[in-house]
Amino acid sequence: MFDFIRKHTQWTMGLLFLLIVPSFILVGMNSGNSSGGKADVVAKVDGVEITQPEWDRAHQNEVDRLRASQPALDVKLLDSPEARYATLERLVRDRVVAVAAEKLKMSTSDQRLARELHESPEIAALRRPDGTLDMERYRQVLGSRGMSPEGFEANVRADLSTRQVLAGVGGSALASSAAADLALNAYFEKREIQLARFNAADFVAKLNPTDADLEKFYKDNEKLFLAPEQASIEYVQLDLDTVKKTITVNEADLKTYYDANAKRLSSAEERRASHILIASPATAPAAEREKAKAKAQELLTQVKKSPDTFADVARKNSQDPGSAANGGDLEFFPRGAMVKPFEDAAFSMKKGDISEVVASDFGFHIIKLTDIKTAKQRSFEEMRAELEADLKACTSNPTA
Repeated sequence: MFDFIRKHTQWTMGLLFLLIVPSFILVGMNSGNSSGGKADVVAKVDGVEITQPEWDRAHQNEVDRLRASQPALDVKLLDSPEARYATLERLVRDRVVAVAAEKLKMSTSDQRLARELHESPEIAALRRPDGTLDMERYRQVLGSRGMSPEGFEANVRADLSTRQVLAGVGGSALASSAAADLALNAYFEKREIQLARFNAADFVAKLNPTDADLEKFYKDNEKLFLAPEQASIEYVQLDLDTVKKTITVNEADLKTYYDANAKRLSSAEERRASHILIASPATAPAAEREKAKAKAQELLTQVKKSPDTFADVARKNSQDPGSAANGGDLEFFPRGAMVKPFEDAAFSMKKGDISEVVASDFGFHIIKLTDIKTAKQRSFEEMRAELEADLKACTSNPTA
């Protein structure tokens, strides 16, 4: 056989070429299909697919949350197949409950939302002394988390709706026969007992303890005769509100304080903008970030050609749940309320401008500046009561 191969080398090589090349072509086509197709689907909930990138993002968010709450936690423990599968289970469970809430029409009224926000310790800390909510600080706190007030309130509504579903399931559970019998028997069963009563007073006259018996009892039970520790304390209570009422601030001091602090106490410049967000966290793979950026660039080209369609494009394409329904509108915000790349772009634009694609830790933004509220210099008369309160506070508490 080997002699045949040596004598007919060219024929043999041609035959092997015909057998091997088609195999490589088929493998290449399969790998091309798998890499060029859509992302792998890992689960389906009510016909809606959960893809591998969504699973990866959800797990990364869970890892970030745990690292923030437990800095000493070993991150390697969170990268195990078991930990990733637990994240997928939570993702599926949350989707199932959300679908149930939607089908059961578990909506949350404005009154219920307001009550929930009023009871939140985080929101309560943002209230002024008169009980009203400091909207500027409210936006700043949410902005530091990359959220708008509308997005935050939408998340609270969704959470309240899912809680209604879970409460309904928990409240409609059926008890087993064994548990029901055990509970009912506690009401209906009867028992017979016998009681022997010994009154201590009947035996007191028969006892004649000696001094030695008393001394022994005392030594064996010294803790019974310990008097509780006591202390005599004198203290002075300082009530700042009472002290403030005794302080009088003259007009000259008020005007001097106004001249020195007018700029700081006046309202800051605010801007109103709309945006289109293509979500892609900074921790996402580079290929995924590039894909999101390309999508944002495509939408930018579209709105640059027709700026009047910006709101419609935002409603259809923006992945910010808090602003997409409002055409991307974020309302007015001061400096410090948004992430730095977004803020730098917004405060460098003119009214009506549309920015280039802006990258942040949340993804890629297209920003349209819709209005500018310039800083307002408040007059002495407008600020007089506020200035007087500040000076009284400083006088009554010099270390403040």
